[in-house]
Amino acid sequence: MAQPNLVTLTHPRSAASEAYRSLRTNLMFSSVETPVRTLLVTTPTPDADAPQAIANLAVTMAQAGNKTILVDADLRSPAQHSLWGVTSPGLTRMMLDDSLLANPPLADSVVEHLQVLPAGEQAPNPADLLSSKRMNDIIGVLKARAAYVLFSSPPVLSATDAALLSTKLDGVVLVVRHGRTRREDVQRARDALQRLNARIIGAVLTHAPKDRAAY
Repeated sequence: MAQPNLVTLTHPRSAASEAYRSLRTNLMFSSVETPVRTLLVTTPTPDADAPQAIANLAVTMAQAGNKTILVDADLRSPAQHSLWGVTSPGLTRMMLDDSLLANPPLADSVVEHLQVLPAGEQAPNPADLLSSKRMNDIIGVLKARAAYVLFSSPPVLSATDAALLSTKLDGVVLVVRHGRTRREDVQRARDALQRLNARIIGAVLTHAPKDRAAY
């Protein structure tokens, strides 16, 4: 299995990798009373770097010794199977096959403690699947197998998938790209999530300019 092109693996001592480790720490201690074990990582609008962002976060969580499952719940434009070079019946097949609910089709990754559940075959009704009771069952099964379960999804403003899935998870993190994501889109995405009482943990700013004065 080939190593994916992720900064946390290719340049583990870089400032970017350290930023992901800081994000991991902040998420782990974001709330002592209501810990975040299931997390949605999404974007306000389409961003080609979003799959790498959640994958890098998953790597840092696993590197800390936490059993982690990365779920590609973007059933419209999945990317994790290509990023990790894994094959599996995936999430959509798990929705339909009871035997896979008892034995989830998780693919091992090159990172110890990290497994990947790809999206699987294309589904005609992604929003219905992600909002179903079956999805609740799947989340429960995965949560029982790992310390952290991270979910990717389509952008909040592109489909209802992210908002619907957010109500089933412990928290949401928005990935915002410096110089590209518009402020008003971030606000609209936040409002859409808050209308469903999703717990927004915060936002991650990618491609931020380096502070040359910082250590």
